[in-house]
Amino acid sequence: MRESILLKLNVVPCTFIERLNRFVALVEVCGETRKALVTNTGRLEEFMIPGRRAFCTPKSGGKTDFVLVAFEDLNGRGAVIDTRTQAKAFERAVELNTIPWLRDCRIKRKEVTVGKSRLDYLFECPDGEIYAEMKSAVLRGGERGEYAMYPDCPSTRGQKHIRELIKLKKVGKRAMIFFIGAMPGVERFKPYERGDPEIARLLAEAKRTGVEVNALSISLLPEGKVVLERPSLEVEV
Repeated sequence: MRESILLKLNVVPCTFIERLNRFVALVEVCGETRKALVTNTGRLEEFMIPGRRAFCTPKSGGKTDFVLVAFEDLNGRGAVIDTRTQAKAFERAVELNTIPWLRDCRIKRKEVTVGKSRLDYLFECPDGEIYAEMKSAVLRGGERGEYAMYPDCPSTRGQKHIRELIKLKKVGKRAMIFFIGAMPGVERFKPYERGDPEIARLLAEAKRTGVEVNALSISLLPEGKVVLERPSLEVEV
């Protein structure tokens, strides 16, 4: 399967030291200890191990010098934990029309207010509009590590989003939740029930209601290219 190049990042090798709080980590870059922005609010415990090799991008302004974009994973490729990079890669894949479950669709709006929530996207497609929410799946599971899973900790925000999608579907709107399996080599997606049993229950209810549940996978090459590995992962909910 030919991989599509979605982004090219100016990455620098770094080494993870510790997570100071939800949004800041200490990393070592060229022998110096620096602060890096963490955009992913998950626990990421399988990646955030002191001494683990990672990839950062320089940034200017604010209290951090870098963004912690990815951790080295299978075959030297990076697992992309940075949610902004995940979103940019996904949006580029939509532009390139490489996602089969969004064929010939375009992004009509971002950050769409629905009820008391804000959903990530409103797509305009040949057969109508789709209200959609994107989630980051960077927890690996399965005997062969073939599953990308979400969430790795309880998420009341995620629960709220799924409930809004169910409501939309019940009033006749087309609704979708999709997951970015941002790790090399994953083949399938499933919810991580131990992380949040309610999320797993709500996803099953959403699918029964007719909410579309999809997933794709991306990874980071050591030279900084973000590639689309699989435009559609098998989903088990």
